[in-house]
Order: sequence, then C-alpha cells, then structure tokens
Amino acid sequence: MSDSMLPTATLGRTGLDVTRLGYGAMAIHGVPPSGKAISDDHARDVLHSVMDAGINFIDTSNCYGRSEEFIGNHLGARRSEYFLATKCGCRPYDEYQKYYLAGESVPAEERHIWSRENIFRGLEESLRRLQTDYVDVMQVHGPGLADWEREGLFDSLDEMRRQGKVRWVGMSARNPDELPAFLDMNVFDVFQVAYSAYSRQQEGWISLAAERGAGTIIRGGVAKGEPEEETGATDRWRESFENKGLDELREDGESRTAFVLRFTLSHPDIHTVIVGSQSPSHIADNARVARLGPLTTATYEEAKRRLGGAATT
Repeated sequence: MSDSMLPTATLGRTGLDVTRLGYGAMAIHGVPPSGKAISDDHARDVLHSVMDAGINFIDTSNCYGRSEEFIGNHLGARRSEYFLATKCGCRPYDEYQKYYLAGESVPAEERHIWSRENIFRGLEESLRRLQTDYVDVMQVHGPGLADWEREGLFDSLDEMRRQGKVRWVGMSARNPDELPAFLDMNVFDVFQVAYSAYSRQQEGWISLAAERGAGTIIRGGVAKGEPEEETGATDRWRESFENKGLDELREDGESRTAFVLRFTLSHPDIHTVIVGSQSPSHIADNARVARLGPLTTATYEEAKRRLGGAATT
C-alpha cells in the first residue's frame, strides 16, 4: 500500500474491500430545518472531495433529504469507484417535512413503515435517485424486534437480493439492547452501530459480530468532533481530555478530534467508520488522519483505562 492510499478492511462476509474511513452522506441532507442547507454545486464539490481522498464507501438513506439525489447526480458516472449503502423502511420524505417545518421531532411511531409495499417503494426511489441499478448494502433503518417479527422483513430483503437490486443486507441498529437477538438470527451480512471513545457500550459486541462473519459499520466515530464554540458537548470533551488526561496521550500537533477518530479506528474489528462533513478540507483532514493508522497498542489501552466505563457485550 502506498502512503497515499487509505487503509482498507474486508467488510465481513460481503468480501467488499472497503476503506476504513467511509463517508456518511447524511451530512449532505440539504433540506432545512432537519438538515443543513447545501447547494448543488457545494454538494458536487464535497462528493468529489470524498472520491479524491480515496474513500470508497458511502452510506446514505432514503430519508436523508437530497442526499441520494446528490450522489446520483454527481457520482453516478463514477459508480464503479465506490461501494454504496443505503437504508429502507423510511416514510416518504414529505411526510417527515410536516414535522420539521413545524419545528417538531417526528414521533417514534411515525418514523418508519415496514410493509413490503413501502420497503420496495423506498428501494425503487433510491435506485432512481442514485442513478444506479443496484446497491451494495441495503440496511433496514432501525426496526425493533417486534417490527421484524410482525412484518416479515427478511422476505422483502431476500426478494430484493434475488432481483439483483441489492447485493448484501444489513441492519442500522437503534436499540443496542436488541443487538444480540438480531445477531443470533444470522440473517444480516452487515451491522451499523454507534461507537466512539464517548460511546463504548458496543465495544465487545462489535468483536462478537465480526467473529460471526458480519461486517461492521460505525457511525458517530468522531462524536461530531470537538465543538468550535461552547455547547453542551464541550464539557464532555474538556472532562476527557483535560481531567482524564487524554491530552497527555496526543501526539505533537494532533487535534482532539483526530485522536478520537484514531481511537475509533484502533478497534481491530471495526471495518469502516462513516464520518460526514460538508467541508472538503475536513474530509481531506479525516483522510490524512486515517492514513496515520490506529493509535499504538499502549496508547489505545491507556486511553481506554483513563476513559473508564467498562464496555458491555
């Protein structure tokens, strides 16, 4: 591997050789107020910066506003250069908008429709927006066990795969307490979960999933980055870096955000970490950090000791 190439990993049983740094395309949602506004030209520049950084894994969703549309418009001609994951089970987007425009959160019971009709509506809409005839990974967007058992979702996913429109199926998990049960079903090729230095509850479970052959996609791997202004999250960063001594573990010139990203990438059973941004320079910085590789074993173990809070399986 040359110094300019990003490290890669095999995404579990899919066999896909994905870059360990992926791109989370929720960042180019583009539809206020639920997403930060972004112009078509800006989205083009962002997505080409992803490709130019050497990232080959992009994660999006049917309910991420204009995200799929931007990807199709600006990267449709480069489809062979990246692996594409999206999600299904979302309501039609205009049904979310009525809540967003009223400044309200979407009620949990109205976020998804798990019927076969809606699953396939989302698939066909996603393929059209993405300007492709297949997606590499289709993830169900956070169903609970009750939804799964009631709706028979696997039959719909399996039919997508048999039609050749989906290569592999995954779960974007929301309830960590249900992860063991979903893993035991042995029907998902890939799991997407939240994990970072600030969210280590799934640390052991990630290894278990990888041992069973599942691919692991991590969201929240930089915990949104160190806040540039005082926010509610600032105290958490100050507590860990100043009071718990993580600043002492950083290399010369290494930012706190870079350290957190390298911490996440140090987990040996994580295959790709999706990080979103609307800034081409931030994307280039993240790629530079990913090329540095994981923290040393000694630094990683010491960071976990100082952070405390035993991870659970």
